[in-house]
Amino acid sequence: MAIYHLSVKSISRSAGRSVVAAAAYRAGQELTDERQGLTHDYTRKQGVEDAFIVAPDGADWAQNRNTLWNAAEAAEKRKDAKTGREYELALPAELDVGARKELARDFARELVERYGVVADVAIHEPGREGDNRNHHAHILTTTRTAREGGLGAKTRVLDVASTASAEIEHMRGVWARQVNMALERHQVEQRVDHRSFERQGKEQEPTRHMGVSATALERQAAREIPGREPVTDLGKQNAEIRERNRVLETARKAMEKAQELFSGLEKKARLAVGLARKIGQRMEREREAERQRKELARQAEIRREMQRQQDAEQARSRSLSRGRSRGRDYDSGPGMGF
Repeated sequence: MAIYHLSVKSISRSAGRSVVAAAAYRAGQELTDERQGLTHDYTRKQGVEDAFIVAPDGADWAQNRNTLWNAAEAAEKRKDAKTGREYELALPAELDVGARKELARDFARELVERYGVVADVAIHEPGREGDNRNHHAHILTTTRTAREGGLGAKTRVLDVASTASAEIEHMRGVWARQVNMALERHQVEQRVDHRSFERQGKEQEPTRHMGVSATALERQAAREIPGREPVTDLGKQNAEIRERNRVLETARKAMEKAQELFSGLEKKARLAVGLARKIGQRMEREREAERQRKELARQAEIRREMQRQQDAEQARSRSLSRGRSRGRDYDSGPGMGF
């Protein structure tokens, strides 16, 4: 599955580091640090898939890696100056070489446009002894804005504690969106999330960061005895965390399955109740129609009975009228003389 990773680190003189050396190592090239008078040759370094520079409009001089990073060193006077900033990104193994390169370039462009810096991108293949899905990129940026004549002002927004955290969180969100858009374009179902497990509402426990030394010891142990148990404390802790997460994930899937089954039964029950209600309503309508039919028939019978009675009454009235009329005729006849 696609893995989310973005970490931000500074290249600082206080730690005895040279940004020229860092750029040479990441790009797998030979660069000379003019301030220290040292040449750093990493042309034999393996695993560098690609390296390129993204600079603001007009800063064409920054396309020369040696010129760029010596300018970054020369611009700083303090002994504890930050001469570079590194963004380490996990590139989705589900994408091909071209898509991974374009994704890294898109993020570098975002950094350049937002902060006005120069971004030096180095795309690395997975290590031969590590996870073969570990495609990643190192994006080394200047700590100053770049313009046509050279480097300008410091990007303080990333150096001040009150704003740096919010900026880094923003860029973590940008990277997550860019990765998900790339996965969608290439019809990959997986998605990444830059939020912690806790913020996502997940019960998974994050593993501890191994660091260079512990990772090297674990790889050495794996070479000596393939499949052996972790040998470092961090390795053992992470193995335990992964086992706990596996148990939690198994339980979560079982719960989802049970909920799915319950949801299916609940849906069927709702359908049965709905069907029974419809049948009941239809039967009630039929009963009501039958009651109305009977009531109409009863009222019609009453009207017929009333009509029969009325007809009979009228017949009696006519009969009586005829009888009285005949009686009057007899009384009014001519007298008989004797």
